[in-house]
Amino acid sequence: MAITTHPTFCRFCHANCAMLADVDDDRVVAVRGDPDDAKYHGYTCIKGRQLADAHNHETRLLRHLKRTPAGLQPIATTQVFDEIAARLQAIVAQHGPHSVAVYSGTYAFQNSAAMFAGQAFAKGLGTRNYYTSVTLDQPAKVYTTLRMGHWSGGPQPFSTADALLVVGNNAITSHYGPVGGVSPFSPSRSLQDAKARGLKLVVIDPRITDVARHADVHLAVKPGEDVALLSAIINVILSEARFDQAFCQQHVDGLDELREAVRGMTPEIAVARAGVPAEAIVAAARIFADAKRGVASSGTGPEMSGDGTMIEYLLASLNIVCGRFVREGEPASPPRVFTAQAPRHAAVNPPMKLWGEGFPASRFRGLTQLGEEMPCNVLADEILTPGDGQVKALIVIGGNPVVAFPNQDKMVAAMQALDLLVCIDIRESATTRHADYVLAPAMCLERDDITNLSEWWHETPYARYARALVPAPGDTLDEWEMFWELAWRMDVPLRFAGGEADLAVKPDKAAILDLIAAGCLVPPSQVRDDTPDGRAIVYGDLAPVVQPAPADAAARFTLTPDDVVAQLRKRLAQAADSDGGFRLVSRRTKHVFNSSGHQYAALARKGSTNFAHMNPDDMARLGIAD
Repeated sequence: MAITTHPTFCRFCHANCAMLADVDDDRVVAVRGDPDDAKYHGYTCIKGRQLADAHNHETRLLRHLKRTPAGLQPIATTQVFDEIAARLQAIVAQHGPHSVAVYSGTYAFQNSAAMFAGQAFAKGLGTRNYYTSVTLDQPAKVYTTLRMGHWSGGPQPFSTADALLVVGNNAITSHYGPVGGVSPFSPSRSLQDAKARGLKLVVIDPRITDVARHADVHLAVKPGEDVALLSAIINVILSEARFDQAFCQQHVDGLDELREAVRGMTPEIAVARAGVPAEAIVAAARIFADAKRGVASSGTGPEMSGDGTMIEYLLASLNIVCGRFVREGEPASPPRVFTAQAPRHAAVNPPMKLWGEGFPASRFRGLTQLGEEMPCNVLADEILTPGDGQVKALIVIGGNPVVAFPNQDKMVAAMQALDLLVCIDIRESATTRHADYVLAPAMCLERDDITNLSEWWHETPYARYARALVPAPGDTLDEWEMFWELAWRMDVPLRFAGGEADLAVKPDKAAILDLIAAGCLVPPSQVRDDTPDGRAIVYGDLAPVVQPAPADAAARFTLTPDDVVAQLRKRLAQAADSDGGFRLVSRRTKHVFNSSGHQYAALARKGSTNFAHMNPDDMARLGIAD
C-alpha cells in the first residue's frame, strides 16, 4: 500500500506539537513537525520525533498480563476485566470503598480522557483516595495561591511581555512554562523572538540553564535561598514605590503587612543568604517592576524544594503588587476551548482555600484532599498502615510510583503490601514488577484526542481534534475504555461534568470527550466536524474578552492568607545553611520525560544515566573525580 500522510499532534508531553504522521499498511512509519501549522511552524522535540519507534517498539505491551507463579503472563481481555472487577468488588465489600485508590501519573494527562475516567471511577466507588502527579511536582501553583484570590481575566500573556522573571524554569528543555511564562511551543525560537522585540529577562536559577543563557540578569541563587532572594526583590519594589499603586489601592489588601515582613531583607543582607550581588538584586527588581507587562513564574524545581509553597506565594505577590493581569477590553488569558467557560471580568475572584475543614481527610498528618485529590505523600502510609480505611487496592494510570515518589524503598514495600495492584502502562516498569495485572493501552496515534491539556498555554482559541490514524494493535484499549469495562461489570457510575456515561452501550471517544468538556467554548465533537482534515482550528470570533467588573464586585486580593506572613517572617529569620552543605536540585533533560524515553534508541544515544552535577571547585576540594 502507498504511504499516506496525516496531520495530528504529539502526546509525548504536554506541549502537543503539531505533527505529520506517515502511515503504511496500518503502521506508523515516521513522524515530523507540521510546517503549515501557524503556531508550531514545524517544531518538534527529539522525544516527539520517536513516536513511530514508540508505537512499534519491541518492549511495547500488546497483550494484558496477569501475575502467575511463572511471572507475568498474557490474559484475554474479557477475562482480565472480569477478574479485576471481581477482586475489586470483594475488597470493597470487605474493607469499604476507601480501600481502593487510583493514581493518575504523567501519561494519564497526555490522554484527554484517561485522567477524567480514572477520577470518575474513583468517585463512583466513593473512595477519597484519588491521587495525581500534580501533588508531587507543583501543588502550590494549582491550589495554595488561590488563597490570595484570582484575577478573573487572567495573567498577562507571553506575547506582550516587556519583562519576565523566571525562577527555576528551563522551558527550552522542559517545554513547560506557567501561563504568561516562556512559551512551551518552540520555546527557544519563541524566547529569541521575544528578546528581539525587546523583552527583558530575569532568571533565578543555581545553574546556567538554556533559558538563563538568554537572561539580561541571571541570579545564580544559592540552593535553598529563593525565599530570601525573592523577599529582597519585593523589598526593593515596595521601598522604591515601583509597584502598581493604583491597582493595589483598588484591588489589594495586606500590602503594609507584606512590606513590613520583607523590610529587613535588604539586598545587602540577601547577599549573604542568596550568594548573589546586591546590585544584581536591585537591577532584577527594577527591570521587572518598571516593565508595563509580563509575569513572574516558576517551574517544577522550586516547588520540589522545601520552600515550594512560600516561593509560589512570593511570586504571586510580585504579580499582584505589580498588577500583572489583563484588563477590561483585552483578550482573556488564556482563552481555552475545551475548558468549561465562566464570565471573565476585570475583577478579583474571592480567595479560595481548597483543603482543610470540609474536605475528605487522610488518616495521616491531618492532611486532606487538595481540591479533589489526596496528596501523594500519604499514599504509602495509607497502604502500609492497618486500620479502618487502609488502602488494599491501587490502580495506576500511566505512572511509575516506585520511581516517581519519594522514599523508593517505602514505595516498593507499599506496592508489595497491596492485595491488588493494577497498572496501565505501555511497557513493563519498576512498578509493574509488583503488579497483579498490567493492562496494555492504545498509544496516541491509535486513539482520538483533543488539546485540552496544552490549551492552557495558547493565547488564541486554538483547538485540535486528532483522529486515530491506525488501529490499536493486539488487545490494547484506550484507557477510558478500561474504566468503562470495570464500571459496567461493577455497576459503578462514571459521572463527568456533562452527566453520566452510558453503561448499557459503550460510547465512542467523542461522546466521552463531550461529557468531560461540558460547558466549554466549542464541544469536541463540533471541533471534530469542523476539521475533517485533522488540522488545527482557531475560533477567533469566539475568543472571550475581559468584561467590566460587575457592579457588586467586592473581592480583593489578600497578601496575608492564613498565617503565611508569620511563616515568611520565621523563614527569613532562620540562619543560612553552612557553606559545607549540599542540596540535591532536580532538573529535566531534553531526551526523557520523567521516567519515559530511555528505551528508544535515538534517545538512549543521548544518554541513559542520571548524572549528578557538582561545581568543579567543590569536587576538587572533596577529592571527587568525574
